[in-house]
Formats: sequence, structure tokens, C-alpha cells
Amino acid sequence: MEISRDTRLKDVIKTASGHDIIARLLYSLGLDLDTVRKTPLGLLKVSALKRLSLGKLSGDSVDALIEILNSLSDDEPSEDGEIRQEWWKEAVFYQVYPRSFRDSNGDGVGDIPGIIEKLGYIKSLGVDAIWCSPFFDSPNADNGYDIRDYRKIMAEFGTLDDVKRLIEECHKRGMRLIIDLVMNHTSDEHEWFRKALSGDGKYADYYIWKDEPNNWTSFFSGPAWRYFPETGRYALHLFADKQMDLNWDNPEVRREMYDIADFWLGLGADGFRLDVVSFISKAEGLPDGDPTVGKLISFTGIEHYFHGPHLDEYLREFNREVLEPHKAYTVGECPGNGIKMSRMITGDDRGELSQLFSFDHIDNPGKKRFDVYELDMRKMMPELLRWQTEYSDHCWPTLFFDNHDNPRMCSKIDHEGRYHDEINKLLATILLTMKGTPYIYQGSEIGMTNYPFSDISQYRDIESLNFYKEHTGSGMPEKEALKRLLYGSRDHARVPMQWDGNLNAGFSDAEPWIAVNPDHEKINAADEYFDPDSVLNYYRYMIGLRKDHRKTLIYGSFRKIGSGKDVLAFVREANERFTVVVNLTGRTVRRPEGILGDRIISNYKDTSEKLRPYEAEVYFSRV
Repeated sequence: MEISRDTRLKDVIKTASGHDIIARLLYSLGLDLDTVRKTPLGLLKVSALKRLSLGKLSGDSVDALIEILNSLSDDEPSEDGEIRQEWWKEAVFYQVYPRSFRDSNGDGVGDIPGIIEKLGYIKSLGVDAIWCSPFFDSPNADNGYDIRDYRKIMAEFGTLDDVKRLIEECHKRGMRLIIDLVMNHTSDEHEWFRKALSGDGKYADYYIWKDEPNNWTSFFSGPAWRYFPETGRYALHLFADKQMDLNWDNPEVRREMYDIADFWLGLGADGFRLDVVSFISKAEGLPDGDPTVGKLISFTGIEHYFHGPHLDEYLREFNREVLEPHKAYTVGECPGNGIKMSRMITGDDRGELSQLFSFDHIDNPGKKRFDVYELDMRKMMPELLRWQTEYSDHCWPTLFFDNHDNPRMCSKIDHEGRYHDEINKLLATILLTMKGTPYIYQGSEIGMTNYPFSDISQYRDIESLNFYKEHTGSGMPEKEALKRLLYGSRDHARVPMQWDGNLNAGFSDAEPWIAVNPDHEKINAADEYFDPDSVLNYYRYMIGLRKDHRKTLIYGSFRKIGSGKDVLAFVREANERFTVVVNLTGRTVRRPEGILGDRIISNYKDTSEKLRPYEAEVYFSRV
């Protein structure tokens, strides 16, 4: 379908790319896709987007969107056949951030032996697989996501033998290990880039260069180009200025990355989490990004690489040559890809990735991570529910609320911690009863919260430091910049794991690389382990429930019930029925009528005629 200014919006959203791009645009404006689906606005032409955006989009921006829409494929996956049963659909994953998990040698930095030491704890949760954030040799510009050598281990984390033992010990306990592989970029200290700077033409073609930079901006503030006097040219870095983007159009680069993946699969790794993998293909000629679109999305130029022209081709090649022979699992970090385009990457018949992460539920519509606000769960739910009902049985969603790149969800919802236990148990209830593969980030299972940062010297993350430098440098008052960091910094998720209430939370015998949250005296794994009403034991119960009722809570049908916005209610059904009822607000609301079955668990000890703030309940009945 060729899209023009005269195409009606209701027809545009029938295409995969049109559906997702219009949804993204509306989301950034604080609107919902139903604005087009269910109202007369759907009859408007594409040219009306300028008015619909209240002037935020220019005529040129609309033309740029049309060009993007016509450049993307709409080859959606087949809907035929039964649901394929896979180990990773049934698994519960646990993400470990090595630097902050457990320090075994007293240097203040978490390490691989520290992870091995705590495998019994992870297994006791009921976890089936671990996703381990990068442990490769790195100068640490971005805490390990800037890789200097893909076959060596960061010295402060341990040795290659330690990683081999980690893989072996995971397998001994019946758990799998997936490794965080960064394929979009390397460190500027990688051997390939150093050879490129020395004049080696072969390796210069491993990276992306321009004589004059375009207007693309970095995810870590500022321009996405760095000048190198050695070459007299600019090199692309979508992230930190030491993270140089690889040229995936070069078949030699693809072969190098496939060999690296094959190396780790040969050592026994069970698959990969692929960092920003949807960015590996860039538009030919690297055209300027539309400034208006960039302002709405926060990153100028992203429309030219969020799902580049050869992305699907390269992922199929990677799967065919490396992943499929090893029967390896993959989950891709794919920012910007909505439901329809995600189906093109993960469909059973596509031969690309097993799963991917979507982030549209992490912030409310119209909001960004560094905005100062409390997240409204009512505004989160439409996005989560779409992935339950529209993603199809032949693609499998991931379920998560926390990871290493976002503040703690419980604190985003309730900044003051008034309903700490209730909200954390509510999140566990949704995570472990919805359709999809749940990912638990370290510390979520004990209800870890955001750190009370008050000074820039307490931060470690390059994104946060660059944010502060850029915004205070352009006139933002220091107090305002610190307030925005307090709401959005990734460092909230990176403070040390809280093992006990003692000095340094049981993480290390030395001063940790980043401060321990002072609330570890009351929020820690040791105390919660023996408390039957703790967040930790709630997680353990819910994981066990999911495993014991695999046919229903994993492969069973999903059906939303009720129409109110304050209460989320849905049914999972197969040969039995689970009904989940959740109050999405911080006030008492009317309980929905007609709920069938016996209440088997709740985040409140007693019962009430009405649903109390953030109350979550699960009911069970026979069909």
C-alpha cells in the first residue's frame, strides 16, 4: 500500500509500519491509538496530522513520516497453527547486573564468583534462566556495554574460567544462562577501531564515517558524531562517544559478530539478550533526521535506524548461520518497534529472534523518563493489554517492569513509598499471571526502591552525568536538573543488591563502587526470606503458582473482563480458570461484580467489601 498525504489515517494503521509509527506519534503527544481507531478522527487524511498534533508537526515532518512509512516492510507473520511450546515460554528469567550483585573478593565491585555464590538463592525463587549483563573486557565508559574484547572478561569481574564455571553451575542447578551481547557498537579501544585509526582500510570499513556529520543526536546527550583527527572524519556513536557504531552493511563485520556469538554458544551459553539490536541497520546515505520528530521522540535521526532497511535480512542471516544450529534463544532490545513491527521480528515463521523487549509501558503516554511525575498505572494498562490481545499466539511477549536501564517501577508509581509492599506484590501478580515470559530484575523480588540521590557526585552512570552537564550548561538550574535525575536516572537500578541489613547490605566488605540504599536495613533478602508476608515470599508463591498451572497460566487463553479504568480484571483459562483483579489506583474503589471462584492470594491479609489502594487478588475456579 502506497501512503500519501491523502491516505486516511484509519487505512494507514492497517499496515504494520503505519500502525506502529502512528501509535508512537500519538503516544508522544499523550494520545492513544483508539483516537484513530474508534473516533471520526480516523477519517482524517495523513495531511491532517499537522493539525492533530496542535502544530507540533510541520508539513515537512508529515512528508518525512510518509517517506518512512513507504520504506518499511509490512510482511506480517502467519497466524496458522497451534501455539508452539518452548522452554523459554515456560521459563521465569532473572536479570543479574554483575557489578552490583555480589562482591566476592572485597574490592567493592560485584563479580562472577559472587554470582556463583548466590545461585542457590536465585534457584530458590523458582527461576529457570539467568540473563547476565555484560562481563566482557571493557574500559567501562558505559558499565560494560562498551566492549574492548568480546572473548576476554573484565578483570574486576573475574576470568574466562570463572564464566565457564558460572555456565556449568547454572546447568547443574537446572538453570540456563543467556549472555548480554552488544552487536551494534564496540569500544573505541577495541582492536578493530584502533586499526581503523591507524589507517587500515579494512578496519575503517568496520565502522560508520562521514566527512561532515548529519544532525543525529546521541542517546547520551549531544551529537552522535565524534571527530578523529587521525582520519580527518567523523565516526558515528549513537550512545557514548567511546561506543562506536559498527557498519553492519559490511559482510566482514557480520561474520566477525557471528563468530563471537558462536564462540560463546560453544562454551555452553544458552542464548543472548541482544543490546539495541534493532539499530544495527541504518538508512542508506545517513540522511538528516526530521527535527520536529526528533523533538517529539527525544532523539533526532531515530526514524532512520529504529528498524533499518536491512534489519530483518541481517537477523535472519544471524539466526540461520549461528542461532538455529545451536537451538539458541534470543531476546532483542528493540526500542521504537511497536506490536506490528515486533511481530515481523519474532513471528514463529520469521526466523529472526525468539522474543524482544518493548518499552512503551515503562512511562505514561506523553511522558519521558526524566520527567518529574508519578506514573499512573491506569495509563500504563492499555499498552500492556494490547500486547496480550494483539501480539498473536505465534509471537510471545516479554513481561517486565524493571531492568538495569530504568528506575524502580514501585518508586515511579509511589515516590514516597506509602504502599511499598502492596505495589510490589501487585507488580508480581501481573508479571506472573499475564501471558508471556516474565523477567525479574535483581532486587525487584524484595521490593528494592529508588536511591535518595541529592548531589551529582553520588551518580555514576554516564547518561545521568551527561544529562546534568548538558542541561545545566544550557541554563537549567542545578536544583531542577538534580530533581529530574532523581526521577529518571538509571543508577537507581544499579545500587548494590540488598542481601541483609548489615554494613554495605551484605554486598561487599569494602566500600561499594556506588552507594548502598540506606533502606537496606528494612528491605533485604535475609529478613524477607523468613517473613511469610514479605515481598520475596509473595514472588516465590506466584512463581510456583505459574509453574503448577502451566497449561492455564502459560498457554491458556487471555480475556480482559470489565470496562472500568480504575480496575484491571482479566481471566486466564484452559481446563481451569484464574481471575485476576487489580486496583490500579491509590484509593478505595468499587469491586467488580461477577468474579467467579475462590480467592487464593492477595496483597492484603484480610478481605474487604471494596478494593483497597493497589489491592491485587487472584481467584481460582474449575471450568
